[in-house]
Amino acid sequence: MAVEKWSDSIVVAHLGTDPQFSEEIDGILALVPPCTSAVLDFSAVHFVNSSNIAGLLRVRHRIVQRNGKLLLCNVSKQIWTTFLITGLDKLFELGEDVPTALASIQLKKPPGNAANSPAK
Repeated sequence: MAVEKWSDSIVVAHLGTDPQFSEEIDGILALVPPCTSAVLDFSAVHFVNSSNIAGLLRVRHRIVQRNGKLLLCNVSKQIWTTFLITGLDKLFELGEDVPTALASIQLKKPPGNAANSPAK
C-alpha cells in the first residue's frame, strides 16, 4: 500500500508518478482527519505537475489546520527546483529520508539543515 497510517497521528505516503500520485494524495486526505502529521516520500517521483502541486497544497492546508507537521523527503533536485521557482520552498519542509522525517515529527523539532535544500 502506498499510503499507510504509521501511528495514530502520522501518515506515511510513498508517492509514485501520475496517475498514482493523485490517488495517493486522495488517500492521504482521507487519513488526515484522524492523523495530524504526514511524511511524503518522493523517491519514486520524477516530476510534478500543477495537479500534483494543488494536491500537495490541499494536504498541507488540512495538516496545518490541525496543527500538524508535513515533511517531504527524498525530493530530487529537479523537483526541488520546481518548488524554488514557484516559491513552494517556503511552504514545505524537507527531511532527508523517511526515518529521519518520522523522528523529526515524533520529537517535534525541525528536520535539521534539510529544510531549505534538496535531499538528493
